[in-house]
Amino acid sequence: MSATAVPTAANATLRGGFLAAIFLMATSAIGPGFITQTATFTAKLGAAFAFAILASILIDFVVQLNIWRITALTRRNASETANAAIPGSGYLLAVLVMVGGLAFNVGNIAGAGLGMNAMFGLDPKIGGAISALLAIGVFLSKRAGLLLDRSLIGLGILMIAMTLIVAVTSNPPVGEALRQTIFPAMIDFPTITTIVGGTVGGYITYSGAHRLLDKGLVGEENLAAVTKASLTGIAVTGVMRFVLFLAILGVVASGVTLDLSSQAANPAGQAFAFALGDLGMRIFGVVLWAAAITSVIGAAYTSVSFLVAFMPMPERSRNIATVIFIAVSLAVFLSIGTAPAALLVFVGGFNGLILPIGLTIFTYVGFARPDLMGGHRYNRPLLILSAIVCALTWYMGYRSIGPIFAFLGL
Repeated sequence: MSATAVPTAANATLRGGFLAAIFLMATSAIGPGFITQTATFTAKLGAAFAFAILASILIDFVVQLNIWRITALTRRNASETANAAIPGSGYLLAVLVMVGGLAFNVGNIAGAGLGMNAMFGLDPKIGGAISALLAIGVFLSKRAGLLLDRSLIGLGILMIAMTLIVAVTSNPPVGEALRQTIFPAMIDFPTITTIVGGTVGGYITYSGAHRLLDKGLVGEENLAAVTKASLTGIAVTGVMRFVLFLAILGVVASGVTLDLSSQAANPAGQAFAFALGDLGMRIFGVVLWAAAITSVIGAAYTSVSFLVAFMPMPERSRNIATVIFIAVSLAVFLSIGTAPAALLVFVGGFNGLILPIGLTIFTYVGFARPDLMGGHRYNRPLLILSAIVCALTWYMGYRSIGPIFAFLGL
């Protein structure tokens, strides 16, 4: 064996671990809610939605960068960090994240059902049930970790490639979109709150951080790589969001009116179909199903990881709990009557309302609890940005509660 063989293998393992965390976070974010939100808001705001995307990406960078870095430095699960910093807050965070994760996962299963309906014409509830059972199979596998990582990476790449094809075909007004990225015709806070929630809200930003924790990629020695991975995860979701926005904007700009409110509303599917006909609907089905199944897996994995706030859980027990979590999500999905599109938009907003709580705790840890980070004095400029974004998310959440719950007709 050569002298470089072991280091090379170790480096490959490290790269694989960080790549797994990036794609777990990105595919958790790029779910059916992400797709439906993007279609809905593009139809409502047109090119002005580009500004909301830019604003959300900037907020997402700050949120995820700080949460991942502080998690790496504390070497603790987010709920454990919260409890150590403010006794009892970890339990609150865990409950909120798990409730948000359950709401998100119901939407994910709904999206999987819509995807299978677009691909094969299956009833959405049957398609959702089949997809949930496939996700359960991942966690029942003896090689669950490896299967989890590889499926997320492969399906994530597939989603982006398929969406890019539609974006090129729909011929969007790119110049106008770029102009309104900086000079929007309107600014809509509920929209920004919803898409921030759909990218880093609720459980999502913790997904990659907890995956790194599970793989032991933590500590000050890994901080630079954690920083790069956190930013890369947001960059992947940002690219996907903008490409999807352009794909749908091209259709909307051509004069097509998308159905946003009926029980059968499927705005993203309509846009893909208008762009490429029946093939477009099939491509949409593939994209939506891939987004949904990866998000079902990511939401369940991360939500269950918060159970350690209440009890220690070895890996096998966590896998069983994850299976139960998916089964409960499926049962809720099968029992509700809310239109899937409305539900998918709502859950992003709901997680956006949860976001400020966790970010507040982590910002406090960064400022006041270096003892939890091994004595590390956390980067002050990053903390100042975190505090600003924290205040902004509280404000946006306050402004957005009514409009977000209105998506469910409440």
